Amino acid sequence: MESLQKQEHARSRERRYEALVRVVARPLHRYLLRRTHLNQVDDVLAETMLVLWRRLDDIPGMPAESAPVADQVLPWCYGVARGCLANTRRAERRRLRLVERLTHMASPSPPPAHANDHEDLYAAMGLLGEVDREVVLLWGWEELSPRAIAEVTGLSPNAVSIRLHRAKKKLAAALERKNGTPVGHKADEGRSNR
Repeated sequence: MESLQKQEHARSRERRYEALVRVVARPLHRYLLRRTHLNQVDDVLAETMLVLWRRLDDIPGMPAESAPVADQVLPWCYGVARGCLANTRRAERRRLRLVERLTHMASPSPPPAHANDHEDLYAAMGLLGEVDREVVLLWGWEELSPRAIAEVTGLSPNAVSIRLHRAKKKLAAALERKNGTPVGHKADEGRSNR
């Protein structure tokens, strides 16, 4: 009897995980494509999915029986992917330092493949700190709210809003200096005359 319960529990866990994968795999893949080299995306995604399997019962918003809702589970899953990507980057930096020591040569890292499309924007993004850049990317590319970004980054929603506001001002100023034209919304844009 106990063996049957364990088997049913295992099957139930597999069904829940499969439902989670159907909801989060593509958004996580897109998230990683925007943040790392194409040759690392699948490895980091696999590591992320392994962590999600191990921590299935810890995922906020993950229902026991029904299919998960993307808006409820994705912020936490983005946070896991962000952590896995950070681990991969740390491992890569250690590997590169070792290679540099062994060969006494430093090799520059290649620019992202998509950098030529928006060179000015990428240059301006480079002026932001790592956390501010991540906040802007989560807001712009993943279309997350400050509350969801807070869940991904571990910041408070208020801190995310402040960082986002300051980062957008800094980006606009950098792009305006580069191009010589004002960037962003006009002062009266979006306001009614009432």
